[in-house]
Amino acid sequence: METRVALIGIIVEDLNSTDRLNKILHDYGQYIIGRMGIPYRDKKISIISIVVDAKEDTINTLSGKLGMITGVNVKTIYSKK
Repeated sequence: METRVALIGIIVEDLNSTDRLNKILHDYGQYIIGRMGIPYRDKKISIISIVVDAKEDTINTLSGKLGMITGVNVKTIYSKK
């Protein structure tokens, strides 16, 4: 099966959830091409962008696991190729 490139946008509203979030990202580290995190201290949130290259099922599973974390919002955008 072919891999796809996707951008996973994450907004962390509960900063106590970062340990669980980082563990999941570590578990999927082999698929991560790049990661950028921006702490927005005025709003007490963090914005994280993750770029991955993986099979669609793997990306869906990762997004689903992240989305199940309390205080974390996730959206995924796929490349057309």
